[in-house]
Amino acid sequence: MAPEMKEVDEVIQQRLASDVVLVNQISHYIISAGGKRIRPMLVLLFANALGFCGRERFELAAVVEFIHTATLLHDDVVDESALRRGRATANALFGNSASVLVGDFLYSRAFQMMVSVDRLRVLDVLADATNIIAEGEVLQLMNMHDPDLAVDDYLKVIRFKTAKLFEASARLGAVLADADPTTEEACAAYGRHLGTAFQLVDDLLDYEGSTSELGKNVGDDLREGKPTLPLLIAMERASDTDRLLIRHAIEQGEVSRLPQIVAIVRATGALDATRDAARSEAEKARLNLSSLPKTNYREALLEFCARSVERSS
Repeated sequence: MAPEMKEVDEVIQQRLASDVVLVNQISHYIISAGGKRIRPMLVLLFANALGFCGRERFELAAVVEFIHTATLLHDDVVDESALRRGRATANALFGNSASVLVGDFLYSRAFQMMVSVDRLRVLDVLADATNIIAEGEVLQLMNMHDPDLAVDDYLKVIRFKTAKLFEASARLGAVLADADPTTEEACAAYGRHLGTAFQLVDDLLDYEGSTSELGKNVGDDLREGKPTLPLLIAMERASDTDRLLIRHAIEQGEVSRLPQIVAIVRATGALDATRDAARSEAEKARLNLSSLPKTNYREALLEFCARSVERSS
C-alpha cells in the first residue's frame, strides 16, 4: 500500500495549504508527526477490495486523516497533554487557543473536500461520524474522575470517540464502490470492532508500555482521571485496600503512586483481561470480512485484526 499512501500524503500536503502562516505551521507540525494512518488505510483497502480504483479514494482517505488530526488537537487541549507520538503536543508548543482554532480549520477543510467528491452518501456518513465523535468527547469529559463508571458506559465512549471514525473509514470504501447495503454494513461493522479493539489495547498500554515506545507519557490516563477498563477490572478483583487506592487515584488524578497501581493492575490480571476483550473485538471484525472477495486487500484487513491487538505501541 506504500504507493497509495504516498498519493494520500500528497493530497494531505496540497489540502493543508493556507494563507495564514500559523495554520500552516501547526497543521504541518501535527500531520508530519506521522502516526499509524490506519483510518485512511481502511478507506483505501475497502475501496480496493471491492474494486473501486477512482482517485476519490485518496481524497476521502485524506479527509478522515484530517478529521482524526482535528480530534487529536482538541483532545490534547482538553487533556492538557504535553506529549504525543514522541513529540511535544501542538498545544504545548503553540498554545491552547491556536490548537483549537487549527483543529477547527482541519474540520472545515475536511468538509470542503467531502463536498468536492460530490456524493451525498459520503456527506451523510462523515457528518454523522463527526457528530457522534463530538458526543463521545463530551461523554468522556462527564466520566472523568468517576471510579463507579460502568463498563458498558466506558465502552460507549470508545464506540463514539474512537471506533466511529474507524467505522466511517471502512464504510466509505464500500460507499465509493457502490456496494450493496449488506456489504456496506459488514464493512462498517469491521471498522467498529477493529476501532474498539485498537482503543482497548491503547488503554492497557498506558499501564504496560513505556513512554519511549508509546510516544506519550505512561500514566497519562490516570493523571487525567480516566477510568479505563484495566482500572475497572482491577477494582473489581482487588482487595478492599487496593480498591480504595485505585478509587482515590481516579478521583484525584493522582500519579504519585502509579508504580503501586500498575502492580495492582498486573497482579489482578486486568491487563490480560483487557487484551482478551480486544481479541474478542478483533475476532468480530474478522468475521465481517467473509463476504469480501479473496484478494491481497482482504488479507491485509485480516492482518490488521491481529496487529491491532498484538502490539506494544
